[in-house]
Amino acid sequence: MKRLPKKVYAAELVRLQAELVKLQEWVRVEGARVVVIFEGRDAAGKGSTIKRVTEFLNPRVARIVALPAPTERERTEWYFQRYVEHLPAAGEIALFDRSWYNRAGVERVMGFCSNQEYARFLHQSPIFERLLVEDGVLLRKYWFSVSDGEQENRFRSRLEDPMRRWKLSPMDLESITRWEDYSRAKDEMFVHTDIPEAPWYVVESEDKRSARINMIAHLLSTIPYHEVQRLPLDLPPRPPSKGYERPPREMQTQVPDHAARLRG
Repeated sequence: MKRLPKKVYAAELVRLQAELVKLQEWVRVEGARVVVIFEGRDAAGKGSTIKRVTEFLNPRVARIVALPAPTERERTEWYFQRYVEHLPAAGEIALFDRSWYNRAGVERVMGFCSNQEYARFLHQSPIFERLLVEDGVLLRKYWFSVSDGEQENRFRSRLEDPMRRWKLSPMDLESITRWEDYSRAKDEMFVHTDIPEAPWYVVESEDKRSARINMIAHLLSTIPYHEVQRLPLDLPPRPPSKGYERPPREMQTQVPDHAARLRG
């Protein structure tokens, strides 16, 4: 696949990010609740897309939800319970970097759930999501699709890069040998959970630049936001001094000037 030129990508990304800021303000003022689910194979580009979505957003409004493995107590709860507490309140956006669909993917393929638990999930998930939508939550579900060859290339790149090596786990590498198992699990998941009230949107992710642009543009197109007029702000004049004097720097513990050595 031909990659989107970097200049074109950078210009469009900035434009879309400006629109995301407008969306954020609309969510905050209107008291909307937005849930965006990012799913897909390992190294499909979910994390890097989330990073671009949130780059200029207020973390008090737009939160990333990336849950660790469940605790022993959480394993005894209703499956969706640990996710419910991370759903947004009025004026918030929750971005799920993987979600309750772990049960239909990793847990199913790796045998971390029973057949009964898996069947119950496929039955309950559409009901759960219909309840969210019925209550007014704006739910968007994105599946990032990448080929086996491109996934392997990205894994190899991470293995060779010490700055990104942390992104790989033994389970990630095992996904290479279970490619078809994950494919079958994804297809079955779509059959049961691609519902009119909360459809799956597939993002072709062979080219990460195109994937990010396409996903953000689509998200913006599905929400009826508008630019919110803000009150004009002016910097007030600084009042005259009332005699305050800063304590000597020697009385405080200063961070060493590492930058000075670089300048020298």
